[in-house]
Amino acid sequence: MKTMKRKNNIVLIGFMGVGKGTIARALYKETGLFPLDSDDLIESAYNLKIKEIFAKHGEDEFRKIEKKLAKFIEKNVDNAIISTGGGFYKVPNLKKLGTIIYLKSDFEGIINRIKNSPNATKKLAKRPLLKDLNEAKKLFDKREDEYEKVADLIVDVSGRSPKMVAIKIKELIKDKI
Repeated sequence: MKTMKRKNNIVLIGFMGVGKGTIARALYKETGLFPLDSDDLIESAYNLKIKEIFAKHGEDEFRKIEKKLAKFIEKNVDNAIISTGGGFYKVPNLKKLGTIIYLKSDFEGIINRIKNSPNATKKLAKRPLLKDLNEAKKLFDKREDEYEKVADLIVDVSGRSPKMVAIKIKELIKDKI
């Protein structure tokens, strides 16, 4: 079996609402690598919002869709920035997709970031796993260590603007792009 080398992508992982999509767009301005959002790609392919996929088909089916997308990215996408959904880090081929960067923040920082955004109600509504903040905190606590284990690099986003985070990431990966 042929071993596939790691792609030249930057894969942003982290808890929902940490700012992966926003940082991907800021990173595009710094690197010229085109940003792709895994949730947006899934919504486009299935013509459903993520919360609708969860409601109609459940989380297990959504995770199967993420695995299918990860296989597509592995075969077809290179030289891109991929911002992922909060649970995407579990796809089995994650390490083949590119350099994995965990955008780290504490739970309160994430919730404050969402609540202070201009479209806070919309941002909260589109994240089905944030409906119950106590359950979301438990999920955050569980995932935090898991993100760190799969990450190639960890970047703390607390108190940093998207541009500052993008510049930090560019410094860290300068030999890879």
